[in-house]
Parts: sequence; structure tokens; C-alpha cells
Amino acid sequence: MLPVTFFAIRVKTFMINFLFPLLGYLFGSLPFSIWVTRFVKNVDVRDAGSGHATTTNTIRQAGFGWGALVLILDIAKGFFPVYLAVRFSGETWVVALTAAFAVVGHCWPLFAQFRGGMGLATAGGGILAVAPLAFLVCLGLLILLTLTMRHSARASVVAGILFAPVLWLLNFRGDILWLTFGAGLVIAFRFLIDWNRKYRELWLDREKKAAE
Repeated sequence: MLPVTFFAIRVKTFMINFLFPLLGYLFGSLPFSIWVTRFVKNVDVRDAGSGHATTTNTIRQAGFGWGALVLILDIAKGFFPVYLAVRFSGETWVVALTAAFAVVGHCWPLFAQFRGGMGLATAGGGILAVAPLAFLVCLGLLILLTLTMRHSARASVVAGILFAPVLWLLNFRGDILWLTFGAGLVIAFRFLIDWNRKYRELWLDREKKAAE
């Protein structure tokens, strides 16, 4: 009887653990940039600019203040499910999958025809929930690569691949390594669609209309 009870408890725990990645995907699927621009301007943020549901597109269409709000909300929807996974599960694979699925939800949201954003802010929220210092390291790496490569999509692809190795070199271990590995791969894959894009947005404006 005891082995059967033990097995039943293990199965129940395993099933409960899978609820956290599902929660991550549902949180990630909340399309705040789409909702905000529809509320403020009655437009779909994906109909202009990069065609993605991002903070930069929100700033372009609704203004900096609304864009800042979207950024905070996008970070929060990565932070909370990962925080809950850390708090109530503690399993490394659960934490990592929850963060990765939150990013997947942001990029391919259930509540917005699977056309979402790029996942950086949501990934940042997940990293922040586990290791704030790692968040600063990853942010610094992304900024450094963007300034060096002068192409935010390509910089994001490289950053997504390098997050985990760089943190490992800086002696980070445990949950944060697997989290950044999983979320970073999703980000790298997502940004590949913009690999050849010529940017004309906000501070990374490299092409002027006069040059067209």
C-alpha cells in the first residue's frame, strides 16, 4: 500500500508542477501592448512599425507614457509566474519551463491570434524573479551587443544565445542558468524573423527618410 501511495503522491506533484508552465504561458499571452493601443488610439499596435506587439511600437503609436506602462506590465507577466514557481515548486526544471513558456506566450499569445511581441521584457521579468543581479548582467549584455552590432534584432539573437554562458562564466549556478538557457533560446528564435530588417525606430534610427 505504501508504494502505491508514494507513487500517487509523486504523480500528483508532477501534475501540479506542470501547472506552473501553463500559468506562465497564460500570463505571457496577455497582450498588453495591443490592449493599451486599442484603448488609447483605437488601433492595433501590430499594424505599424515592426508589426510586432512591443513596447517600442506602443511608444510610437500611443506615446512614451503608455509605452512605459506596457513595459512594466510585460516585465510583470514574466515575473509573477516564475516567482510562484520558485515559491511553491522550487524544482529547477519547473522554474526554467515556466519562464520559457511565459516568453512563448508573449511571442505567440493565445489571446491575440498568436501574433505577439518579441519576449525580451517578459524574459527579463522571469530573470528578475530569480536573480536581480543576473537581470542587470543580461540587460548590460544586450545593450552592449546592440551598441556594438547596431542592429537590435541580431543583437537580441546573439544575446539570447549568450545569456546562460555569460552567467556561468560569472559563477551563477542553479535555476538562473537553466532559466536563461530556455528563455534565451526562445528569444533567439523569435528575433530571427527580423534578422534582415532595416531598423527605423526610436533611438536605433539608422536610416533617415531623406536617404530613401
